[in-house]
Amino acid sequence: MSVTLFMVVQWRMTADKEYDMDPEEQKRLNGLYSQHALALKLQGYAKRTIDSYCRAVRRVSKRFDCVPDRLSVQQLKVHFAELVDSHSWATVKVDRNGLQFFWKHVLHQDWSWVEMIRPPKVRTLPDILSVLEVERLIASARKLRYRVFVLTTYSMGLRLSETLSLTVADIDRARGQVHIRRGKGHKDRFVPLPDLAYRGLQCLWLKHRNPRLLFPAASGSPETIRQATTHMDPGGAQRAFRLMLADCGIKKRSRPTRCATASRPICSSRGSAYGIFRPCSVIAARPRPPSMPS
Repeated sequence: MSVTLFMVVQWRMTADKEYDMDPEEQKRLNGLYSQHALALKLQGYAKRTIDSYCRAVRRVSKRFDCVPDRLSVQQLKVHFAELVDSHSWATVKVDRNGLQFFWKHVLHQDWSWVEMIRPPKVRTLPDILSVLEVERLIASARKLRYRVFVLTTYSMGLRLSETLSLTVADIDRARGQVHIRRGKGHKDRFVPLPDLAYRGLQCLWLKHRNPRLLFPAASGSPETIRQATTHMDPGGAQRAFRLMLADCGIKKRSRPTRCATASRPICSSRGSAYGIFRPCSVIAARPRPPSMPS
């Protein structure tokens, strides 16, 4: 199902349950919402951005139970004042941008009061885990796929989505680098390939042998996983990461993103001392599969 169609279906399911407006107004709202999702898609926005901007329209429509173009400036001020009290400034900014896009590209009206919403300028520094903390984190993982996921994310400085989207073809063993495709801003880049991360990915691949994905969706039989065409669920990876942090007693507010990497690359052989990838010792004795990263 396309992103646009999915958003429209999601909207109509929500509207049937939560809205009590005139049927004609509901029909008009559905049409404007569909135009909004389509315009976002045609402008090349990422799926998560489309979801966030469409959520902004749903939120304000639900708050006042009417089509957004009928809202007064005062009502919009009240809406954002309540949003500031109940959500983070990051959410406020996303909703402001989403409604601004809706007004400009769907309603074709000016968004003159956007300057009234001025999020404070706050500069924060990320909590960076030490190498020992990351090693404890990796060793605490109960499943190999999460162990390799954390190691790959921290040793290469990747975002969660970048790690999960890695494919066999992205690993260039000869040059010692990894091709990160469509990162933030739809930009590609190359990052160094640590030896320990390569060994971990090799172990994981030997377990599932998916011909394309390094982190395939891990549901079903081994054959189902081998033939999977989608990667692991991001929500499951995040939940596993939080559990690992709790098990290790790490209090830092660290997340598996590029801005929260280890303080230096984890590419030494110390991982073997933690029993991180003990099965890798048998790789040298096996013929290399034809589709393995080399």
